[in-house]
Amino acid sequence: MNGITKTIPASAGIERLESLYDGSISEYEFHMAGKPSRLSAGDYVYTIFNDQLCGRVIIDRIEDGAVHPKSGKPRSLIYVCTPGERLENPIPRKGHRGTRYYDGVDWPS
Repeated sequence: MNGITKTIPASAGIERLESLYDGSISEYEFHMAGKPSRLSAGDYVYTIFNDQLCGRVIIDRIEDGAVHPKSGKPRSLIYVCTPGERLENPIPRKGHRGTRYYDGVDWPS
């Protein structure tokens, strides 16, 4: 269950989080600085909202070569298929900026 964690900012609202799991969209794009070294299609993006691990979506593809619009630094675009798997009972997990690799150790079997 390798993957990464990404925090959905509170400013984006609960609607952004819900859209990943309610079937209202079919794809979503996350951003990651640089080029991921330990991530590939089939891995997961685990979502955090309000300091809770809420669910996961599977990575469809990763496109490198993009640049941050303000800094000009390289970044990758991580496209996920939706809807994803939503946890019935979210797991406490501190939110963060950026991307962190995560092995899914807390994810229920």
